[in-house]
Amino acid sequence: MSPWKRYGHDRLYVNLPGGETVAWFDRGTGRLRVRIEEYREDVVEVLAPYLTGPVPTPAQGVAPGEPAAIRPRHDLAANRPGDAVRKKLDEVAPGWVERLVAVLLGRRSPAYGWRKGLVGERRVGAELERLTSRGWRVLHSIPLARNVDIDHLLIGPGGVFCVNTKYHRGARVWVGDDSVRIGGQSYPYVRKSRAEARRASTALSRACGFTVEVRPVLAFVDIDRVTVVPSLRDVRVVRDREFSSFTGMAGIWTPGETDAIHGAARDPRTWADV
Repeated sequence: MSPWKRYGHDRLYVNLPGGETVAWFDRGTGRLRVRIEEYREDVVEVLAPYLTGPVPTPAQGVAPGEPAAIRPRHDLAANRPGDAVRKKLDEVAPGWVERLVAVLLGRRSPAYGWRKGLVGERRVGAELERLTSRGWRVLHSIPLARNVDIDHLLIGPGGVFCVNTKYHRGARVWVGDDSVRIGGQSYPYVRKSRAEARRASTALSRACGFTVEVRPVLAFVDIDRVTVVPSLRDVRVVRDREFSSFTGMAGIWTPGETDAIHGAARDPRTWADV
């Protein structure tokens, strides 16, 4: 059992020997949250000196600021990397006649860019999944309002990161304070990454009942080289193979806090109106 005090909360976390949190008890509100029901009796026994009154059962609801039980078909943890892009491809993919005309005219179909995006998100998604063995949690293709989605959300001991994936094969990339230049063209990737991170922070802080800072990450796939201006400090820029550097990051969230944030993030209701 481990105490935790932050953001006005005074909690006791009950963890398994391996560190996984099975329950927590809020000493201020008297609320008990059991995450793994098979351990309920053991949890009650461990927390007996702190519990007063009847012990809540699973049917009695959840504490304010916590998501109710998620139906499996609505669990965002089931989303695969690139799911949102895949749906867009289904909408814009041309028929065989359109494809033939595009080939004859030497034009690329509207689906071309989406296919590149799908490749990039799947590549980055695979790299992020490698971090789960080190205490990190990953979600993909989180839908937001106004037809926007978060490519990947990384949650773990080193913080919470909103990952925006960009595929530009063989490109030389210059990243400035507000935009990105590739092949003489400017893209608002930096500003959009910041905006998505702010929306994620707002949604998760509201759902968790405590402040959750979310940092933006720009992940480039298959590029030749990347140059980042020294003044850019709030947006982390990485190549797809560089996510292993996150394994050394720690000290921000405990395993219990990581699980709580992940639980809120995988509930679609958290993101309904942000």
